[in-house]
Amino acid sequence: MPSIQSWSPILPETVWSKVATILRRELGEGPFNSYVAPSSVRPGPYGDPVLVTPTAYARDWIARNAARRAQELWTQHDPDSRVLEIKSRVEYEDQTRQAPPVGAVEAPVVDAPAPAAPQMPIVEIAANRISGLQERLTFESFVSGRGNEFAYTMSRQVASWADGHFNPVFFHGPYGYGKTHLLNAIGWEAQSRRPDARIVYLTAEKFTSTFVKALMDKSTAVFKDEVRGADLLLVDDVHFIGGKTSSQEELFHTLTSLIENNRRVVFTADRPPSQLTEIEARLRSHLSSGLVCALDVADQSLRMGIIERKLEQLSQRIGSSGQSPRADVLHFLAERVPGSIRELEGAVNTLVASAGPRLGSLTLEEAMALLQPNLKVAVERRVTVDEIQKLTADHFGLKQADLLSERRTRSVARPRQVAMWLCKQHTTRSYPDIGRRFGGRDHTTVLHAVKKVEELLQADDQIARDVEALTRKLRNT
Repeated sequence: MPSIQSWSPILPETVWSKVATILRRELGEGPFNSYVAPSSVRPGPYGDPVLVTPTAYARDWIARNAARRAQELWTQHDPDSRVLEIKSRVEYEDQTRQAPPVGAVEAPVVDAPAPAAPQMPIVEIAANRISGLQERLTFESFVSGRGNEFAYTMSRQVASWADGHFNPVFFHGPYGYGKTHLLNAIGWEAQSRRPDARIVYLTAEKFTSTFVKALMDKSTAVFKDEVRGADLLLVDDVHFIGGKTSSQEELFHTLTSLIENNRRVVFTADRPPSQLTEIEARLRSHLSSGLVCALDVADQSLRMGIIERKLEQLSQRIGSSGQSPRADVLHFLAERVPGSIRELEGAVNTLVASAGPRLGSLTLEEAMALLQPNLKVAVERRVTVDEIQKLTADHFGLKQADLLSERRTRSVARPRQVAMWLCKQHTTRSYPDIGRRFGGRDHTTVLHAVKKVEELLQADDQIARDVEALTRKLRNT
């Protein structure tokens, strides 16, 4: 593992201590101590700092709730303007084992002597395994439903090598909603249908680090042959290439070459291409030129399906004798565990591991006690629907009664949707309960509001600022 002293004259602890101080104030003591404080900044193998979290669950929470703000603060305080990555401890250790510690920058070092070591191939296909793919992430283990059904259908089409395909295909959505799962599933299915095809799976970070190493080794020709020779290129989390000029240039030419040769390309990101402002315009244009497909927030039925599938997998893996929690416990998991699908699966893991043979007889109260860490953020805030309504109305210059009224003008409807989204995020109320408290509205109205605000958070900067401001006010009440 590379030492901090050999990484940069600007020590990461110095920058991170300033960033962490501000995050503690903005997030609040509870969430900060639960997710951010146990994490630490370490040097990545190619120069960028990495925020290393103790668990994948903490990584996902930070990515969803604090990553964008952390990067803004890091940019303000870091004279080197490095990109702050977020990885779990397992991911970080795997990365540092695979890549040598190099204090590399994005620009190629033309006059420096280059080592003679050959570039390692990116694609390793042996015993029916594509390098980087996870065996458990297949179409068979993916649960489709409203919110991801179109993305699932298009993934199956790409994997079938069908003619008339869109190219490139670009999946986007929040962390933990199944993008990486679909990308892996495409890789496995495509290989099973065409074992002779060259399939390359890379994260954007891996693309960048391998390209930088190729520049240093003066072996870019090998790199280009590997990537541009692929029949199917899968690139995960392409937003992480933002700000890395030479890597963006290489990706642009790679994408152009593959499309011209009728090779297939699939990307994932946390936002649609039009919102990737840190990526240069011509690359954004190419990313948008095929099919852009969103993975949306999971509704109640999809969350229930995910829980049932996870329980089935755990039963096979650890032999829980086919036990299933009581119906009220299942509904509690589906309705009240906050966050992404990945966090929902983490809650199921926690419940099964904690309950053991008592899983089938566990009462709702006992389940809530076991899941307290998963619900900690929501419990700590302890805000009510009434408080959210008052705060939202005041923020938008309305009366609380306006949010409960039948008025449908945009000036009222949008704040009402924001208030409903805040209620779902910061209280344990169900969709029907929230609807009743907003003038007796149906639960489908609340579900639509939540999904709409999720979309606007990615596409509308003003709504994002409004939600951020309201969230901070809620934490300080």
